[in-house]
Amino acid sequence: MSQNTNPLPDPADIMTIGEGAAQFRVDVKTVARWSQSGRFVEAFRTPGGHRRYSRTYVQAFLTAQGAQR
Repeated sequence: MSQNTNPLPDPADIMTIGEGAAQFRVDVKTVARWSQSGRFVEAFRTPGGHRRYSRTYVQAFLTAQGAQR
């Protein structure tokens, strides 16, 4: 029997696609397209098929984008 070695994400560190869109100040569909294109490597899906994001990753991404400007 194989074991999953990936730890479960901390529930406090998980954000919905709507919360992510609010952070980026874009529409939810834009964030969905970014996830599908691979722009967010930290995006994952719940067993019900909903997208979720790491709050830590989103904050780091926003900080990196600000530093590039």
